[in-house]
Amino acid sequence: MRVLKFIIANIGPYKKYVVGIFLAMCLITVDNTLKPLLVKLFIDIVSGAEQGNLWVVFTFYALLQFMLVSVWTMSDYCITKYTAKFRLNVAEHFMTKLYEYPYSFFQNQLSGSLTSKINDAFQHLPHLIFTIINPFMYFILLILISLGLLASVAPIFALSMGAWVFLFFVITMVSMKKSMRLNKEYAEEKSKIIGLAADYLGNMMSVKLFAARTFEQGRFSKLQKPFVDIAEKGGFYHTWLYGFLGMLTSLYALFFLAALIFGYQKGVVTPGDFALVIMINFNIINTLFQLSHMLRDFIANWGAVDQAIALLETSEITHSDKTNATALNCRQGKIAFDQVKFHYKGTEPLFENKSIEINAGQKVGLVGYSGGGKSTFVNLILRLYDVTDGAIVIDGQDIRDVTQDSLRENIAMIPQDPSLFHRSLMENIRYGRADSTDEEVIEAAKKAHAHEFISTLPQGYDSLVGERGVKLSGGQRQRIAIARAILKNAPILILDEATSQLDSVTESLIQESLWELMQNKTTIVIAHRLSTLLHMDRILVFDKGKINEDGTHSELLSKAGLYKHLWDAQVGGFLGDEKTEEA
Repeated sequence: MRVLKFIIANIGPYKKYVVGIFLAMCLITVDNTLKPLLVKLFIDIVSGAEQGNLWVVFTFYALLQFMLVSVWTMSDYCITKYTAKFRLNVAEHFMTKLYEYPYSFFQNQLSGSLTSKINDAFQHLPHLIFTIINPFMYFILLILISLGLLASVAPIFALSMGAWVFLFFVITMVSMKKSMRLNKEYAEEKSKIIGLAADYLGNMMSVKLFAARTFEQGRFSKLQKPFVDIAEKGGFYHTWLYGFLGMLTSLYALFFLAALIFGYQKGVVTPGDFALVIMINFNIINTLFQLSHMLRDFIANWGAVDQAIALLETSEITHSDKTNATALNCRQGKIAFDQVKFHYKGTEPLFENKSIEINAGQKVGLVGYSGGGKSTFVNLILRLYDVTDGAIVIDGQDIRDVTQDSLRENIAMIPQDPSLFHRSLMENIRYGRADSTDEEVIEAAKKAHAHEFISTLPQGYDSLVGERGVKLSGGQRQRIAIARAILKNAPILILDEATSQLDSVTESLIQESLWELMQNKTTIVIAHRLSTLLHMDRILVFDKGKINEDGTHSELLSKAGLYKHLWDAQVGGFLGDEKTEEA
């Protein structure tokens, strides 16, 4: 029932349009059921079975016709007004809700699969509402009015139609449970295929470099069988169902035609009655079959939307803002880990009772083998993950007690592999501070030494960078990320191998800008190239989740511990890795 709950919770602003569509459907139903009655009157008057004025009947028919056109226009207007707005509301709802999810949720999902599910909700939810209002409500009113008209001819016609409709409805409802299950399975298999296709397209360079087309086609083929199996299973099930219902309908049609012939021969059915009963029954039969086929699409769409809305009910939300969360007041930028414990889901503890302070304005380097906990240390400060126990405090405020937006507004991060939006360079740099002027963006780009290559592009700062910035080199993307951080100018600065993809000349030029950016800021620098940490106030040496050493470059060398081992083992300015996975 979560789909219905979602509709009820979000339909409020569009009630007037929904009511308009409902009223229109009521009037259209009245029009469609009264026309057979007018045809009956035409025939009976012409045949002499009844006395009456044909022009009066004609006038009523004309009024109904003009009313039908007006009502359809009103219905289309209401549908147009609510559909686009409701879809935007759905998209915004998903974007807002998913933003609250932990980073680990997105690490375990294919972006293509998520996009497919959100698109299902975006596309199908308005149609679900329209289907509930239009064919379902239309059919209920049509049955009620038709039963009254048939009873006026002979009660047997009303009773037989009522019994047949009831039987048709029961069979359809009984089949719905299985149909919904099949369509949910189909929607899940479809999202897997779309997710795999998106993953394939997003990594096309790797596919080409490793000549892996055949391998990827093999992965795709593995998903084809369950997809085809569930699609055929659902298709065959509905084929059998409609065949059975078609046979019942044929028997019913033969019955009411035989009854009409019998009644006409007995003189109790007029030519007009003959036409009325045939028109009503064929109208009901056509409507029922349209409804049953529409119900199949309705169930399919319901299943797809149900899969999408299930995303909003995941139990993985672990660190949404507290109800009374306040904005972080970052006066100095002092960071403290107080008896912090942390482990990734299903893994051994990485940090155990970690306590450490980074004073305001201090420049701290993080080094160690891959997997030692450096990136996790930074991600915990950013609250991409919540600590298992203990607390992380910034200027005396537990970061769980402040809003996540305010926390991250006070931290500028330059990642090792920056991800850019498929937007212009101007927009991507301005992401650092949304209210910055073009001049401020350009100045930040100059300090990051990005202005040089941007100026050579045909469209300059208006150039699109491609999905995730694929049109730019790794070094160019890093310079854009540095420009963002310069523009943001937050009191806490985190650099994760921020210059690892730059050539030595560009790196030496940018180092000056970065050093200027670090002034009066609490700075954390992750580096494998130890020479970049010579001027840090402190260096923390990580190993298996523990900080084994803490001191300046000179102090750590004199200890002859892990840091000295790393320094001595460094070849060409890089650390040798003992592990392959960065925590």
